[in-house]
Amino acid sequence: MKKWLLLTIISAFALVLAACGGGSGAKSSEDYTKENPFVIKFSHVTAIDSVKGKAADYFAKLVDEKTEGRVKVEVYPSSQLYGDADELDALMSGNVHMIAPSVTKMVKLDPRWQYVDMPFLFQDEEHVQAFFDSEVAQSLFNSEALASNDIMGKAFWPNGFKNFSSNKNPLVKPEDFAGQKFRAQAGKVLEAQFKALNAGSATISFGETYAALQQGTVDGTENPHNNFDTMKFYEVQKYYSTSAHGRLDYAIFVNKSYWESIPEDLRTLVDEALAEATTYAQGLAADENAKSLEKIKSIGTVEVYEMSQEERDVLKEAMQPVYDEFADVITQELLDGIEALKK
Repeated sequence: MKKWLLLTIISAFALVLAACGGGSGAKSSEDYTKENPFVIKFSHVTAIDSVKGKAADYFAKLVDEKTEGRVKVEVYPSSQLYGDADELDALMSGNVHMIAPSVTKMVKLDPRWQYVDMPFLFQDEEHVQAFFDSEVAQSLFNSEALASNDIMGKAFWPNGFKNFSSNKNPLVKPEDFAGQKFRAQAGKVLEAQFKALNAGSATISFGETYAALQQGTVDGTENPHNNFDTMKFYEVQKYYSTSAHGRLDYAIFVNKSYWESIPEDLRTLVDEALAEATTYAQGLAADENAKSLEKIKSIGTVEVYEMSQEERDVLKEAMQPVYDEFADVITQELLDGIEALKK
């Protein structure tokens, strides 16, 4: 009697599990159609015609093609859903499923992500790409800090080297920065960078930077050529120096639980689309930045100063206190790993 009862209970439990998809509630790929797709909400803060905006739209297009419409990526650009300060929390809570923040935004989870703000850390675009492709970069994605917050790192998308701009005077020598205030992303490294130049900084969301420059809340900023162009900062800035002093790059992060709920066969196709979009983004960034610099020069509203390597070296020396202060925080292991990738 007891054996019969046990078998009955086991059978009933098995039926319940089968009805629930093995207890996980997971659906199969057959449950998703063009009329009823699996939806991925992808939120980002830059303009549609920025490098990130174009790459995000290309990714959405590839996913639609590869899955025949059974997975739909809804792209929300220009902080339509969440701004700089909110998108990471939105990802962790599942309100969005995919973001592409400037990597410095990840400092709230892992201080090593501040590597990107270290002045003159990267030599050139080849050095940056070597880092993206390295185990050094993967160590950031594989951290417990991400896993414990249900976040998965998927890819790096480049944007470009940052350049200084101002409304007061050309920025070439360290003393040119004194007394000015610059819009900067949040982070102690950037605060220290401007402090080393006897300047101040203010954390202002990217979408509000144009107004802050226009109203004189800040005197200048730092951006890759393409951001400076697509956000039309040339309308509210007078001087632009090709300092190439730091990087502004993005990384693709997804809500791990949500991503893994995509049926495996469809998820494989989405991953393929992301890999292709990443290759596209990498090629696009260099081209778009070159075009944007030429546009900034041709418009004529901004005085562009093209800095020499010797002038950059003087700025680098002035910013050495940043390394003295943050090498241990970012870890010497990570900084040395990046340095070793130079050719």
